Amino acid sequence: MQEGTLLRELHHRVTNGVAFAIDLVSAAAIRVEGTEAKGALSDVVELLHGYADVHRALSMPTGDTLIHAGTYIRKLGCGMRRALLDRMNIQLAFATQSLALQPERCWHLGLIVHELVMHAARHAYFDARSGQIRIKLTRTGALANCVILDNGSRPERETSDRELRIARDIARALGGRIEQGFGADFTSIVLSFPLTERERGANWSIATRQMRAPRRTRATASNEAALTASAAANQRGPTAETGPFAGLLRQQEREMVVPRQSADALGGLLSPSHRVDAP
Repeated sequence: MQEGTLLRELHHRVTNGVAFAIDLVSAAAIRVEGTEAKGALSDVVELLHGYADVHRALSMPTGDTLIHAGTYIRKLGCGMRRALLDRMNIQLAFATQSLALQPERCWHLGLIVHELVMHAARHAYFDARSGQIRIKLTRTGALANCVILDNGSRPERETSDRELRIARDIARALGGRIEQGFGADFTSIVLSFPLTERERGANWSIATRQMRAPRRTRATASNEAALTASAAANQRGPTAETGPFAGLLRQQEREMVVPRQSADALGGLLSPSHRVDAP
């Protein structure tokens, strides 16, 4: 039996198990007496729904159609917020560019992002600060870059290879690698991997269409901006990059040390000595 078939069967069984648990707890919430007990059980139902969302987002894809990685990561992020981050009072922000990836490779990216965000949520010390994690997804030529940046600190400035072993193994399957950087009050983890020939062609076509798109009039742009702001205010979603954290992120990016050039393709972005130390 093929590995993909086994993974899909396992996903199906876990999905059914979580759905069954949601039904049981929901029924108990209806039967139980007392406002406090009902509230506690309803909270468990909401938690299980969040984990179900994450599980669905991380399911092995089918078909061969290219996937918009930014949309996929945002959907995964919504599930992580519902399952865990909101309960830990950690906000999640996104900065994503258009990036088309093959289905299995986009799935691998999602697995890595999930592991790194959960790692940041578990190990970062936010002290008195409001915890925030940023996911930045960009494309530089034939390289895809994903940065997980949080405004927490670590009591020890190094993270063991064991804790990130799974993410590093998946990154190698993408032909890429993961490196870390540390500042006085932030930590960044950088994933970089090369695009395949098919992905390079698709992303070049997307970039070309975007450059050829007709310019909008100022009035049209202003109206669209107003509608977008109104919709954002009425719909709860991943946190936008505004407020003090946005300024902190820009400061951290300015403080990033430019790595030394290397002979391989990824070395242009990363180097073994890559660190992001605050001055």
